[in-house]
Amino acid sequence: MARYFISLGLFFCIEENDLMAQGNPIQLDRPDQTECPFIVPQKYIQVENGFTYEYAGSGQKTFSYPSTLWKYGVNSNIELRLITELVTERNNNTYSMGLLPLTVGFKAGLLEEKGLIPKTSFIGHITTAGAGSNDFKTSYIAPSFRFTMQHTLSQKISIAYNLGAEWDGETPRPTYIYTLTTGIALSERVGGFVELYGFAPVHDKADHRFDGGLTCLLNNDLMIDLSAGVGLTNNAPDYFVSLGLSCRFSVKKRK
Repeated sequence: MARYFISLGLFFCIEENDLMAQGNPIQLDRPDQTECPFIVPQKYIQVENGFTYEYAGSGQKTFSYPSTLWKYGVNSNIELRLITELVTERNNNTYSMGLLPLTVGFKAGLLEEKGLIPKTSFIGHITTAGAGSNDFKTSYIAPSFRFTMQHTLSQKISIAYNLGAEWDGETPRPTYIYTLTTGIALSERVGGFVELYGFAPVHDKADHRFDGGLTCLLNNDLMIDLSAGVGLTNNAPDYFVSLGLSCRFSVKKRK
């Protein structure tokens, strides 16, 4: 399955290589948990694949192969988004495999960076209740939103952060989200990051985590990434590792 999605992504990127967005390298919402404020170029489709293994102790394991974020650039300020995710969950002797409910949404650019004002966008999603495998269906649709902001500190260093909330499709109580990451350009093609992020349910203890990773730009439209993280609180997963492959291609009509 993993080889299939990798081959599919490589096919699209190689096939459309002559339609690269000149001078504008691909910008991703992965591998960190901090969504970026950048919008996919107009009439481009961007595909961000992540293959993840997460261990939460006591025999609890989750495999994602892959989680895919599909984006389409409507114009310079709006992108449409679709999230699909195939997972396997193991909890001691219990085993579940299938598709999580589909998530649809958009990203809208709000502010350009100017002085102390960060580049800012808004992301809104709705996770469907029934459009997934039986083991993962929820009782209600589940909305989520976040504001994503970024400051450029120098040619090689930036900081970004998100604030938002999400619902689980079962209760009316939200879980608040925060992220804070620092990105560093190690070379023209290689970047790194470290990040602190977490989830704060209204009536439960907060879940705090730390992660870091590397990205490698193979060309303007193709990037790979590797990341890993650990939980900082008792209710967080023990650790996770993730490998990603992302690309974009134009759907403009050729003259």
